[in-house]
Amino acid sequence: MSYEMIAITMFATMMLMLMTGQRVFGAIGFVAAAAALLLWGPGGADIPFSAAMKLMKWYPLLTLPMFIFMGYVLSESRLADDLYRMFHVWFGPVPGGLAMGTIGLMVMIAAMNGLSVAGMAIGATIALPELLRRNYDKLMVTGVIQAGSSLGILVPPSVVLVLYAIIARQPVSQLWLAGVFPGLMMAGLFIIYIWLRCRLNPRLGPPLSREELAAIPMKEKLALLRGGILPVVIFLVMMVPFIKGWTSLVESSVIGALAAFLAAVFKGRMTWQVFETSLRETLGVTSMFMWIILAALGFGAVFDGLGAVRALETLFTERLQLSPWEILILMQLSYLLLGTFLDDTAMLVIVAPLYIPLVKALGFDLIWYGVLYTITCQIAYMTPPFGYNLFLMRAMAPPEITIHDIYRSIIPFVGIMIIALVLVMVFPDIALWLPHTIYNR
Repeated sequence: MSYEMIAITMFATMMLMLMTGQRVFGAIGFVAAAAALLLWGPGGADIPFSAAMKLMKWYPLLTLPMFIFMGYVLSESRLADDLYRMFHVWFGPVPGGLAMGTIGLMVMIAAMNGLSVAGMAIGATIALPELLRRNYDKLMVTGVIQAGSSLGILVPPSVVLVLYAIIARQPVSQLWLAGVFPGLMMAGLFIIYIWLRCRLNPRLGPPLSREELAAIPMKEKLALLRGGILPVVIFLVMMVPFIKGWTSLVESSVIGALAAFLAAVFKGRMTWQVFETSLRETLGVTSMFMWIILAALGFGAVFDGLGAVRALETLFTERLQLSPWEILILMQLSYLLLGTFLDDTAMLVIVAPLYIPLVKALGFDLIWYGVLYTITCQIAYMTPPFGYNLFLMRAMAPPEITIHDIYRSIIPFVGIMIIALVLVMVFPDIALWLPHTIYNR
C-alpha cells in the first residue's frame, strides 16, 4: 500500500471512530498507535512514548492549569456578577447599552479564563435573564451571548492558542499577544452592530428609565465601579509583569491564579465548596487537554514519518498549480466545513499536523496563521449542526428561547466574524504588530 493510501486510511478510520461517539483523544491516539505498530513493528511503540516525554518536558504547559483555575475561581465565587452589575448601571442609559455591556463582560471573562464555556455560563445565567426582563429582543441577545462567549478562545490567555503553540512549536506568549487586537476588533464590531441596530430600532434594546437610574445613588454607582474593576486589576497584575519582561509566562500564570484566589478570599466568597469545585473542574479540563495533546503529538509523528505533508504540498503546488493564497483560502474553507461537525480541539489535532508544515512551506507566518485558525474555530463554535456554543445555549437558555431562535440569532454575528477573518487575512499586522513590537524592543 502506498503512503498516500495509508494516510487516507488513517484519516477515514479516525473520522469513522469519531462519528461513533468515541472520545477525541481515544480515537486519534488509537489510530496513531495502531498505525505506528503496523508500519514499523515493535519499534513503533517508541512514538507514543516519545510524545509523552515531550509533553512532560514542555515547561510552558504549566500555564494551562493555572489559567483554568483562575477562571473557575472567578466564575464560582461570582466575582463576575459585580462586573456585570457595573456594566448594567453604567451602560444602561444607552439604547442597547446592556447588550454592549454584555460584550464587555465577555471580553473580561475571556481575559480571565481562556475558554468559551465560562463566558457562556456566566452570560446565560447572569446576563440573559436580565436582558429578557428588560424587554431586549430575544434573538439579538441570544446571539450576543453566543458570539461574546466565543471570544474566550481568542483573547489571551486562550487555551486553544496554547494547544496550537504546542503542535506548531511556536511561543505561546507571541500567540497570545497576536490575539489581543483581533479579539478587541471583533468585540468592537459586535458593539457597533448592536449600537446601529438599536439606534435604528430602539425597541430591540430599550435603555434604563430615568426613574430607575435616579433611584441608584452615585455612591452605589462608584462602589459598583470599584467592584467591577477588581477583575481588571487581576488581569493587569498578571499580564503587566509578563509584558514588561519581569516574569516568565509560567510565573505570570501563577500570579494570576493566586491573585484570583486572594480576591475571592478578600471578598469573603472563597468557601470550601467554591475551592473544591474549582479544583475538580481544573483537574478535569487539564487532564482532557493533556490526553488530547498526547494523542495529537503521536498522530503528527506518524504523519511526519509517512511524508504526508510533502505529498500534500506537491498535490497543491505542482499538480493543481495553486497559488499560496488560494491554498490558504482552501484550508480555511476546510476548517469551516469541519467545524460543522467537529469541535475546535478535534479540528486542530486532526488537520494541524498536515496544515501547519504546509503553511510554513508556503512562506506564511505561523503566529498569524494561529490567529486565523482561532477565528475560524469561533465561527465553527456557532455553526450548526455541531456548533458547541449552540448546544451550550440550548442547555442553559430559558424555555421561551427555542432551538430555532438560537440558530437564527447567530446569523449576523457569524457574518461579522467572517468579516473579521477577512480583515486579518488582508491586513496581517492587525495580529502581528503587537508581538513584533514587544519582542523587537
